[in-house]
Amino acid sequence: MAYPVQLHILVMTGLLERVLDSKFPASNSDDSSVDRESKATNSDQTVHHRCLKASFLTRFFRSIFSVFERHSNTISVENKTSNSRSHGWVTTLKKVMTSGPMRRLQERIQWTSRADTLSLTSDIWFLGKCYKLSLEESSHGSDAPNSYDAFLEDFLSRIWITYRKSFDPIGDSKFTCDVNWGCMIRSSQMLVAQALIFHHLGRSWRMRLQKPHDPGYIEILHLFGDSEACAFSVHNLLQAGKGYGLAAGSWLGPYAMCRTWETLAHANKEQVESDKCKESLPMVLYTVSGDEDGERGGAPVISIKVAARLCYDFSKGQLNWAPILLLVPLVLGLEKINPRYIPLLWETFTFPQSLGILGGRPGASTYIVGIQDNKALYLDPHEVQLAVDIKRDDLEADISSYHCSTVRHVPLDMIDPSLAIGFYCRDKDDFEDLCSRASKLADKSNGAPLFTVAQNLQPAKPVPYYDLLAVDTFTDTDDRVHEDEWQIL
Repeated sequence: MAYPVQLHILVMTGLLERVLDSKFPASNSDDSSVDRESKATNSDQTVHHRCLKASFLTRFFRSIFSVFERHSNTISVENKTSNSRSHGWVTTLKKVMTSGPMRRLQERIQWTSRADTLSLTSDIWFLGKCYKLSLEESSHGSDAPNSYDAFLEDFLSRIWITYRKSFDPIGDSKFTCDVNWGCMIRSSQMLVAQALIFHHLGRSWRMRLQKPHDPGYIEILHLFGDSEACAFSVHNLLQAGKGYGLAAGSWLGPYAMCRTWETLAHANKEQVESDKCKESLPMVLYTVSGDEDGERGGAPVISIKVAARLCYDFSKGQLNWAPILLLVPLVLGLEKINPRYIPLLWETFTFPQSLGILGGRPGASTYIVGIQDNKALYLDPHEVQLAVDIKRDDLEADISSYHCSTVRHVPLDMIDPSLAIGFYCRDKDDFEDLCSRASKLADKSNGAPLFTVAQNLQPAKPVPYYDLLAVDTFTDTDDRVHEDEWQIL
């Protein structure tokens, strides 16, 4: 038999699925026998069953990979020749366990992959907009502004960026796809793409199914193509992130990803000014970090003075303010999120400036875009698609691979504690509103805020937010704070 290991794994996969389905049966989803109200009532029970499955599978996969680690350590200290066959067997087994049927089984059980367990009566907060769902509204179809169909139309309009294959090699490497390592990059591209949609087209923009497409929308898609010619491609992000450990084939965390975007935005702006590049980010990118005098891991501080200085520099002194994309990297626990942060994270989705969260399960980033009850709704980049070349003037382009109709969700307390929150502020009033909301949120935190607001990164004492706004932030140019001095999370 040519592939005995793979055959055994396929058999094991089938057995696992049958055992799990019998041990944790799913609720009936037949609409003909279950009305909408009972479906909404039973959704929590369905989530509970899937969480039990997740717990079981997590223990199973951890035990499998612990065997790999112990075996690898044994091989490293024993004779290489005598262990070559054994090492080859382990390599083959690990390859099968991390791809194909076993990977699909893991994703199917560990994370809810469909919207059929979303409540039809609970509010959905989606990128700062609230959909107050009700059975009556939902029965009216998409014409009702708070209907489930209206939410789905909004969700479908968000740009979905996933793994791609068959693109040009990345730099000097031989990588022509980013499968198994590029999910954090893809998640961050989705967040920045959403910021550009907000900036150019507005929050109320919805994708048109008819052609020709909106020119501004096509221009945004072009920026995220998979070649060096596209400003915000995987290729250019990897080049910009070398100083933070980015390399083709390697995974990275949210903090390094935020700093990489900061570096790329700065480099592109300089190239545009020297006529070496046609596109740059049309907004300030502010990676919010901690107080440099605080303890390591302390809450990041949105400094009003730093934001004002970045805006002033962005416009070369011509304007006192500019649009801002804020990225707030956080570490909210060790192996899992500290429960005290869950309500605070939940509330950030109610901010009108919300761009969602870069987060997911350990080593597998997603783009979390909304919240309902205890469920985090997300766009998943772990779908492999062929690379496509969207020209900036091609209004007839096939854009189907950039949108997803499947609303996936996971319990909010199951996401990785290492994450980054995004916000977009169109103008100074928008920024002040964000700061006000953030200050009120910090007041609810019982001494453990997600992030805080201050005039400077190192205030002598806490200052009321409304007093901060009255301070002139442009007069003292020598007191400028350099980003390299900020504390690294």
